[in-house]
Amino acid sequence: MAEYTQELNALFDAPGDGSLPPDIVGELLSMMRLHSMPPQELFYKWESYSIKMGSDETKLDLATARAFKADIQETLERDSRGKAHLRSADKRGVHATPRMSVGNGDVFSMLDSIVPTPQTKVTTGATKRKSAFETPNAPKVSRSENLSSPSDGRVTSQSSETISKGLRNLAFGDRQNPGQVVETLNSHIDLCEPPIAPPPEARIKLKANTDLQKFYYKPMAMHLSEASEVLDDRIDEFMNLVQVHHGLEDIAFGSAASKSTGEVIAVGRIASDALEGKLNTASLVLEMSRRMGAGLRVPLRIDSVSSWELFPGQIVAVRGTNASGDYFSVNEVLGIPLLSHAASLPSTLDAVNERLGVVDDETNDSSTKALNVLVASGPYTADDNLAFEPLQELCDKASKSYADALVLIGPFLDIEHPLVASGDFELPDDPSIEPDRATLTDAFRLLIGVPLQRLARDVPSITIILVPSVRDAVSKHVSWPQEPFPKKGLGLPRQAKMVSNPVTISLNEIVVGISAQDVLYDLRREAVVVGEPQESNILARLPRHLIQQRHFYPIFPPTNRSSLPKPGIPDGIATGMPLDISYLKLGEWLNARPDMLITPSTLSPFAKVVETVLVVNPGPLSKRKGAGTYAQITIRPRNITRKERSEEQETGLMVDHRLFDRARVDVVRI
Repeated sequence: MAEYTQELNALFDAPGDGSLPPDIVGELLSMMRLHSMPPQELFYKWESYSIKMGSDETKLDLATARAFKADIQETLERDSRGKAHLRSADKRGVHATPRMSVGNGDVFSMLDSIVPTPQTKVTTGATKRKSAFETPNAPKVSRSENLSSPSDGRVTSQSSETISKGLRNLAFGDRQNPGQVVETLNSHIDLCEPPIAPPPEARIKLKANTDLQKFYYKPMAMHLSEASEVLDDRIDEFMNLVQVHHGLEDIAFGSAASKSTGEVIAVGRIASDALEGKLNTASLVLEMSRRMGAGLRVPLRIDSVSSWELFPGQIVAVRGTNASGDYFSVNEVLGIPLLSHAASLPSTLDAVNERLGVVDDETNDSSTKALNVLVASGPYTADDNLAFEPLQELCDKASKSYADALVLIGPFLDIEHPLVASGDFELPDDPSIEPDRATLTDAFRLLIGVPLQRLARDVPSITIILVPSVRDAVSKHVSWPQEPFPKKGLGLPRQAKMVSNPVTISLNEIVVGISAQDVLYDLRREAVVVGEPQESNILARLPRHLIQQRHFYPIFPPTNRSSLPKPGIPDGIATGMPLDISYLKLGEWLNARPDMLITPSTLSPFAKVVETVLVVNPGPLSKRKGAGTYAQITIRPRNITRKERSEEQETGLMVDHRLFDRARVDVVRI
């Protein structure tokens, strides 16, 4: 035990003569014998215990040593009870509801759990992540294990076992049907043929139509009064829109909560009278603003409505009566006016076409001058590794095709990734990184920045756009709307442009709206359909809500995190939508509806035209256990006629962009 005593003195940094008191050494040696624990592992657990108790106040004396010993024993007993419960449940004929537990696979991947095999851990170097990441801790496995150093070998084996309990993670090189086109929109438009050499300068002029500085707010600092005013203002703004659009007088509007036999028009927010559970026609209420209805909620009766689709947070205008004072009976649903099309002056479009090399739109075949835009959404690597092979393959694709733009939407380093959550993974060799001081910024620079740097060297004219996600570990902005990534230290090329989440940008004349939040999945879960829907295709109905509500995330309150798909970490819970209500207006569409709306979702990838808006869901580039998809968009120049040019000179007339007529979208397997 002499060597153990010496090692304990060195690890626990004994003051004075460098030796711990004999009674403390005895307690530490006792813990090592009881739990077959080496001194290094015991020290890691002490660090975890100190952090949990408060490192500034926790000093190693006899009392704290005994409390530390009791804490370890309590943790091990709790884990043993959990495992014993699982073994007893497996022996019984009637099985309990599956739960996430230590050492078991993700029960929500049951369909994938056909051939359980051990995982092959993919690492790309020898620089091991030992230090704690600068991110919120992942959901706990146990208090001691969650806070212990990630270099602990037991954590490594546990993480590997958790990941391997399920379907074999198919190696990226063995994926099926790479390059297969899943869906095509406007197949009559020819694909953009790659040029012989990359263009000498960027063919895309990027402009942010959103004030990015407004996104640098202090998150988690909202006041209830501010939040209520934001929600009220949205109702009042929609009431003004409805009044102008339908040519109504002020007297036509009233409170749905006021008892009256006369017919009034009420504008309010759809809500549920139950705190839990899904919205349905029985729990439907209309929430009014303080200005028109004193902020009251009144039940809605919609028996007279033949077809309607509703979701919590939707702003609606309804005509009806409240004869009894108990409920508002809806006779008619008034349409919400849509934003106007995005438009530009013909002279502006001529300047864009000239930069693309189009000489005369009416005589020249402009298809040879088309833009090539690739769009992908995270995650960018499978759950069993951080090799980021799908991202590297996408960068190779962009390099070979000399893409004009690459739009990458987070998450990049996903906090729901098992290895990122555990903190136990290796980084490529880099002399500038000390093994014990590596950070998530270093991980981003080596794993994501390096392939983007290589792409920028191969195609200097490319424009790379990075949109963060609330699941990104390198982003310290924890709420939505979300500020751009801090570019410093991420090792990104000068061609990389950081934008907010959500954001509205212009690629030349094309207005593009992007949000990293999976609003389509939340809408599908929360929406309730009354009668027969006018549009049978749900993937076309869901984006229409965003267009009609003029917002990237019109749902309120956001979907409960416990109702979302579970991540691949033990006892994990989805990140969900951390909505900062005070800044909800940053997610609104202000002046015009976008030409293209990019809404990444776990739903089936698609490309559709909805209300003249080109809606694209590229799908995740990497699924948890296999490869995913991305979108390749070919955009032909906007043809300008001589008549349109002459009308601009006479009246200053602007022309629609009509992107839906001149863009081809291919959803492709990576």
